[in-house]
Amino acid sequence: MVKVTYDASIVTHKKLLDLFLRSVDPTDAGGQFCDRGATYRTAIFIDGLKQRRIAEAAIKDAQVTLGQPIVTPILKATTFYNAENYHQNYYKSRKLVLTRFGPLKKSTAYKKYRESCGRDVRVKQLWGADAPFVSP
Repeated sequence: MVKVTYDASIVTHKKLLDLFLRSVDPTDAGGQFCDRGATYRTAIFIDGLKQRRIAEAAIKDAQVTLGQPIVTPILKATTFYNAENYHQNYYKSRKLVLTRFGPLKKSTAYKKYRESCGRDVRVKQLWGADAPFVSP
């Protein structure tokens, strides 16, 4: 789970949800890319009716755009626990980690993982030009 803190005067909740849905595969109920199982499924966590309505609208828009069911559930927010420090900003860390590719900086390991799992290919396949965070 990722907790996003944002300034509503700069970006709306709806825009954040649109960006989120277009950065994952919201049609995959079994996980995401190489990561399989319940802990890797997408979800939108809400706090209250207003957020539920915004989330429902974002999912409806995504379904219309893709022409297929969105399986990302809307769930009531519960207690949020921060991940351990070694998970924080992994994608940009310069710290070395041992991978199946040998020792690499975490930032490089993340790029290799992302490529080998076909993340960007799948997101681009689904969303095309509307995929906001895929590598060129």
